Amino acid sequence: MISVQAITSLHRETVARWHQGPIANACEGFLNLVCEQHMYNFLLWHEEDVARSPDIGDARIVEVKRAIDRYNQKRNDWIEQIDEHLLREIQERGLAAAHEAPLNTETPGCAIDRLSILALRIYHMEEQEGRSDACGDHRASVRLRLRILTTQHHDLSTSLQELLDDVCAGRKRLKLYRQMKMYNDPAMNPYLHRRAG
Repeated sequence: MISVQAITSLHRETVARWHQGPIANACEGFLNLVCEQHMYNFLLWHEEDVARSPDIGDARIVEVKRAIDRYNQKRNDWIEQIDEHLLREIQERGLAAAHEAPLNTETPGCAIDRLSILALRIYHMEEQEGRSDACGDHRASVRLRLRILTTQHHDLSTSLQELLDDVCAGRKRLKLYRQMKMYNDPAMNPYLHRRAG
């Protein structure tokens, strides 16, 4: 039903393209959801880089922190949208598993999120390997990390494809888990709630 290879290709290609030009989502269908979720990881990654910079002022730190909170909320919202889409597809195709079929420890949306982050890590690690000012020890360390990241990416991709195949075959159940993030909700965040009262 869904190709993990298409997902990982999308992650890899968009990370490279977005570093060179505008951040845009031209995908359709399920991959549109994957791309949107990936976009928030991309934006979040780069705001976190800014937040760690020692030479920016307090006002900029406040802006970055608020952007990080917004992007993280969107990232989690789109994980849920991916899982909701998959649940609808399964129900529409009559592929629902028996009630006693086992669940997985994480949803496909969460695994796709982790693959998105791995794509970003690999891209930035490859940048480190290509630095002209890097010494031999630095490059050796980066190559070791790249091998580990590539193995992790392969293992997670394979596991996700197996999970999707099991879900489609009715061997595993898919269940939507809500993230229930509280920090952006004025009614739930204790500090914001007290200030409003």
